[in-house]
Amino acid sequence: MNPTTEVERAAKALTSWINGVSTETEKLSRNVAALLERNLVGKSKVHKAALAGLDEVSREFLTKNTFAVGAGTFFAAASGEEGIRALEWWSRKESGAIGRLDFDLTPGSNRYYDYEKLPFFSTAASTGKQTLWGPYVDFLGFEEYILTFAAPFSVYGDFMGVAACDIRIKDLEPLIMPNLLVIPSDAALVNASNRVILGNSGRYLVGERVKSKTPDQHRMALDVPHLGLSLIYTT
Repeated sequence: MNPTTEVERAAKALTSWINGVSTETEKLSRNVAALLERNLVGKSKVHKAALAGLDEVSREFLTKNTFAVGAGTFFAAASGEEGIRALEWWSRKESGAIGRLDFDLTPGSNRYYDYEKLPFFSTAASTGKQTLWGPYVDFLGFEEYILTFAAPFSVYGDFMGVAACDIRIKDLEPLIMPNLLVIPSDAALVNASNRVILGNSGRYLVGERVKSKTPDQHRMALDVPHLGLSLIYTT
């Protein structure tokens, strides 16, 4: 079946917006890598002094990109000297102020944040490509549905970690729901795992895995490299 004009229009708008986020995430990754190269001055391991300025990189990203609620840098364990902070993360408070968000990085603790095993980090590390993780409930941060865009970065040719940003689904809704609503039937943006990111009706609920294809359900892959996103719709 050929998609309708409304579906094509929605797919084009969604593709454009998501590619914009991907571009900004890549810029964040490049800015982190450039800062570290300047600060490391030839050293192979990240040390405390090399972290100087990372807060400003994240703050600038959040100031410019108001769709994001958090941004920062996750380091691979092998990339840093002993004792350095492995995670530099900044978030936007309800007041609009931007502040540091700390996580429990102590192995074995109840709220240990073992981010290197999470898909946004592990996939970026193994593929060298940008990743998208979510929607998932961020129990260690905002305790609501989140999307995480992440891009790996290297320094002197060696993988060092990923730069990432978080978008709350409730903040995403006013930005892309109008595109889904132009489709006169049930429709949703879904991730590579076939889970709903956002739908325009009660048929497709955030976080639910789309069941096996039905005769009235159709799919259009979005032209967003590496992220595996699709628009599904019914007739």
